[in-house]
Amino acid sequence: MNPKLESFQRLLSIMDDLREKCPWDKKQTTKSLRNLSIEEVYELSDAILKNDPKGVKEELGDLFLHLIFYAKIGEEEGNFDVADVLNAVCDKLIHRHPHIYGDVQADTEEEVLKNWEQLKLKEGKKSVLEGVPSSMPAINKAFRLQEKTAKVGFEWEKIEDVWEKVEEEKQELEAAIKSKNPDQIEDEFGDLLFALINYARYLKIDPEAALERTNQKFKKRFEFIEKRAKDLGKEMDKMSLEEMDEIWNEAKNLTK
Repeated sequence: MNPKLESFQRLLSIMDDLREKCPWDKKQTTKSLRNLSIEEVYELSDAILKNDPKGVKEELGDLFLHLIFYAKIGEEEGNFDVADVLNAVCDKLIHRHPHIYGDVQADTEEEVLKNWEQLKLKEGKKSVLEGVPSSMPAINKAFRLQEKTAKVGFEWEKIEDVWEKVEEEKQELEAAIKSKNPDQIEDEFGDLLFALINYARYLKIDPEAALERTNQKFKKRFEFIEKRAKDLGKEMDKMSLEEMDEIWNEAKNLTK
């Protein structure tokens, strides 16, 4: 047997054993696994951002386990089994790649993505935005909404126009701040974030990855301040902002 198929069959067999014999695994439902699965995706994301192939391999295994878990529960409930799941995605991929499995011409990535969205609409979806999960984190959701609408032509022609929109939203936020209306401030702040995320897309930057990069940078620099304060025998809550800022600048030079 093909080693890949053999390892997949091994995982299926282990899952059968766990559902039959393990008290914890027997109790799990799709709902009880949901948050655990989200956590596994974040752990995979961390490993990817750290460029850690060993970690990616481990987290992919954990994620595979969850996918098989859901398929096993679906089989027990009489809704679907793993074969149904895999055949469904295979059928979808063949249908949505007519430039590979049919006679449609698509020579560029943009043409492929445009065909993909048009096919989804023909499948009965009422909007190109239907595939964006409502529970997706807001930054990722904004990016995906913009990506999807761009595929059907709802897009600025020039990147300069996108930056002008950022400037416009900044001015509207400043006006809202002057009004001291909390609801209006939140609304305009959201508009500015949305415009900045769109600008990141034009720059071909993943805004989530960019922000996480800054998060990690901030974390390292602040931990440097904590360590330096400890070395100096000082308690941070007793230090002045000027003292901490001086160490922060030192940390910046070390982490550039």
